Amino acid sequence: MAPAPDTSSEAGGGSADRRGLIAWCFYDWANSPFPTVVVTFVFAAYFTTTLAETPEAGTGLWGQAIALSGLAVALLAPILGALADQGGRRKPWIGGFTALAVLCAAGLWWVEPDPGFALLALVLVGLGNAAFELAQVFYNAMLPEVASARRLGRISGWAWGLGYAGGLVCLALSLVLFVQPEAPIFGLDKDAAEQVRATGPFVALWFAVFALPLFLYTRDGPASGVPTGQAVRQGLASLLATLRGLPRHGQIGRFLLARMIYTDGLNTLFAFGGIYAAGTFGMSFEEILKFGILLNVAAGLGAVGFAWMDDRLGAKPTIMVSLVGLTVAGVAILVVETPVWFVVFGCGIGLFIGPAQAASRSLMARLAPAELRGELFGLYALSGKATAFVGPALVGWVTVWADSQRAGMATIPIFFLVGLILLWPLKDPSAQE
Repeated sequence: MAPAPDTSSEAGGGSADRRGLIAWCFYDWANSPFPTVVVTFVFAAYFTTTLAETPEAGTGLWGQAIALSGLAVALLAPILGALADQGGRRKPWIGGFTALAVLCAAGLWWVEPDPGFALLALVLVGLGNAAFELAQVFYNAMLPEVASARRLGRISGWAWGLGYAGGLVCLALSLVLFVQPEAPIFGLDKDAAEQVRATGPFVALWFAVFALPLFLYTRDGPASGVPTGQAVRQGLASLLATLRGLPRHGQIGRFLLARMIYTDGLNTLFAFGGIYAAGTFGMSFEEILKFGILLNVAAGLGAVGFAWMDDRLGAKPTIMVSLVGLTVAGVAILVVETPVWFVVFGCGIGLFIGPAQAASRSLMARLAPAELRGELFGLYALSGKATAFVGPALVGWVTVWADSQRAGMATIPIFFLVGLILLWPLKDPSAQE
């Protein structure tokens, strides 16, 4: 999946040896099963159908947990990003948050099919999701250091594609090894839902093993030698200065605002996709896993297939085309009545999810000055989480108020439309290179 090393020294671009570049891309392969298996498909459906009193009540509680998780990321990401810029290194932060996400995923084994375990499930998923997102801040900030400016779109797109492949393979193995067999491996007891609970430790093992190459082979920035206390003070001062000066950087501010809105729609879609499939269309765990596999195939093809568009035409056109596709497919999925059409339009959504995410990352890498990458990628994470509680909370509230999951999900396409309108006037720096 990874290209040959690019050692050009263009301004704003980095370079990496082939092994380090592949190792960086493989972190997407490593971490993608967490949002795919835990947050979107398997455990989301398990919670609403088994632990919650009703699917509608479960949707509301799940939305609150994901919203609180997003709020924590919104508060911490810019501060930690600025601190990492002062310290110079990023891999220790990635390692710490990766370890926390792995532990939370492993802990899902102890979530038994009893309403008394609902709180444990929400705490583990919320904490693990926050750790996953915070690790992404520092991982994304490494992109300009492993790829040259003219290949940012391709590297970002191929890494996203590799991530979707990882989610696909992990979902498929979960289906074949745990959910589908009449007698699951290791003698797992289906009456105790062990075949579903086992996917948590499986994701944890996957994440831990495949994340290792990043720490072994991808070069990190040198440590600055600044004492921790001083780094905290300097980081906060730098962050405040950046926030005060953001109005003068109109393009970055506009992009972050637009991304804040449309990413809220994406995050909400991830959080409720499996819940919607189970509650509205009555799909079983096996059917949801099969749908997840198809969705990941579509998303991976989209991320890789649109990577050329990012580098040739620009990141902004790629994002805009993706938002139009997401809006159309999102509206369609709300009006269909059968599981077959749900799967068809769900895969249409998947086709545009990957390009929207990958092109957003490459656009931020092009916009961010080298000396502020961690800090601005912290704001980038903030833009994806500052209103992250709005989408899930809105879906949960509307679902409970209308007693309809379909009504709650109808709020999501609005986020894509608003983000598209805000992004429209942006000057794309990739189109000027």
